[in-house]
This record gives sequence, structure tokens and C-alpha cells, in this order.
Amino acid sequence: MTYPRMKNPVSSTAALMTCALLGLLALMTAPAQNAAAGLDEHPAHEEADEHDDSVRLDDAAMREFGIEVATAGPADLAQFLELPGEIQVDTNRLVHLSPRFSGIVTQVQGRIGEQVEAGQTLAVIESDQSLAPYLMKTLITGTIIDKHLTLGESVDRRQSAFVIADLSEVWADITVYQKDLPLVAVGQKAVISGGHGLPSVEGKITYISPVMDETTRTALARVVLPNPSGIWRPGTFITARIQVGVFPVAVAVPRTALQSIDGKEVVFVATPDGFSPTPVTLGRKADRLVEITAGLTPGQEYISRGGFTLKAELAKESFGSDHAH
Repeated sequence: MTYPRMKNPVSSTAALMTCALLGLLALMTAPAQNAAAGLDEHPAHEEADEHDDSVRLDDAAMREFGIEVATAGPADLAQFLELPGEIQVDTNRLVHLSPRFSGIVTQVQGRIGEQVEAGQTLAVIESDQSLAPYLMKTLITGTIIDKHLTLGESVDRRQSAFVIADLSEVWADITVYQKDLPLVAVGQKAVISGGHGLPSVEGKITYISPVMDETTRTALARVVLPNPSGIWRPGTFITARIQVGVFPVAVAVPRTALQSIDGKEVVFVATPDGFSPTPVTLGRKADRLVEITAGLTPGQEYISRGGFTLKAELAKESFGSDHAH
């Protein structure tokens, strides 16, 4: 009787162990092979969490950092034109005082810078014709701004001996360039400033020269300034800010509301999650206000001042810093 031949049990066990080892090695080397081939070991459907760019601050923090909230709405934008100028004597209040008769100066009583009253004697002159002295008196109340005679000098009627100016009012003469002339008109408001501690004062344009200067190609606009204390001295350089127009717009924000993020102008707008930087489109600009033509609608709340603090908070978030809102 012939029996079937049995396999070697030791050989079968070795074969199973060899297969198991090869499978384990394949699993261990797969990630490295995938990385070398540029394959992502994470599932394709897995996505990173979206970044929340809203910022929340409590009332205490808002007060601490001076953050102010406003409601978007319409405004009138005033457009100004800045032009140079100079304070001048009002020639209607200026007197050139000359001798009545030729003669010799025997007394000089008036001095440059002196305040004088109408009828006050400024000099005594001995007439060449009668050899009698006569008094040279000022015709107006004002300030002696120039003098052209000395004691013992021979003078005649063609000579201006004293220049007297009433400086209680002066002219602010403004240089208007040819390109700006169509914007300037009599009656417009102008704010005159002289710097160096001088206060800014507001006046109205009362005169515009009808001709252009042939050399400078500029025209002259004039504002009459009250000067009771004499702070506006003729010859002082000034800057005039002339209001040349007012434009109503549907939405305007103060310049302090604008922040620059990633090269874009943004305004922090209120959302249910806090204040979010919203890109806006700018229109016409005034001194303190800017028109918003897109990105902000009437009635929306936004940060009008202190937006830099919120911008800094976003920067901290982008670097993963821990912070409390």
C-alpha cells in the first residue's frame, strides 16, 4: 500500500514568515517612495481650516486704544486750493508826505515804526522863500514805515519825506497760477496762515486782477484782513487755502478710517463675528474726508479711528501669536 507524500512542515512555516516580512517592508517603504514621487500622503479631500480675518475687541479695549465706531452715510466734501501769497499795505490807507515848500530841515520828530496821530508834527522845515519855519504834519493816523529826511538836509516838494500807513487793515495778496484761475472767484472763502506762531484767519476774496502778470503768468487775488493788533506785517509770506467747491457724496469716511493691507485700501466693517477688513474703492478726496464708491454702504458700522490696532491684531494672528479678544 502506497501512502501520499507529506510536505515538510518546517519549509511551509518559513515560506509564510518570508511573505509576512516582505509585506511589512512594502508598507514601511511606501511613504518614502510617495514623497520621492511628489505624492501627498494625506487624503485628497482633506482641506486646511479657513482663516477667520475678523477681529473682536471688548469695550474696555476699544476705549483703551481710542477706537471709534461710526455709521456710514452721506457727506459734503469741501475742495481746497493752496496758493502762496504775501501781506501788503492797503494802498488806500497809505500816505507819502512831502514838504510844502523847499527848505532846510531844522527838526525831525518822527521815527520809523512810530505810531502817530492825524495832525501830529513830524518835522520842522525852514522855508527857502520866507526863511520862516513851518510844520510838516501827518494827515492820517498810522505807522511811519519809511523816512527820507535828516536834520540839516535840504528838501523840496518833489521829495517824499515820510511814508505813513494805517495798518489796522492789510491786504493778503494771493498768487493765482494760470491753471488755477478758473477755480478762483470773488466771494470764495480763504483761510490765511503765516506760520511762525501766527494764527490762521478766514476771509473772503474781494478782488481778482483782470490781467495776468507778463513775467510770472500769474494773477492776483486779494483778501482784506483786519489787523487791529498789528500781527500781520507787510512783507510776511502766507499760504491761502481757498475753498473752490463743495461736492455731496453718498458715502464718505474720515481719512483715519483707511488702512492699507496687502497693498489694498480697507475699512474695518462690523460683521456678526467682529470687525472685518473690507477693501474699498476711493473717490474724491477732501482735507479730512474721502468718498467711498464701493465696499461700504450707507448704514454700515465701521471703525472710523483706531483701525491700526485691529490691523496689528490681524498681523499677530497671521504669525500664530496667542492673544485675547
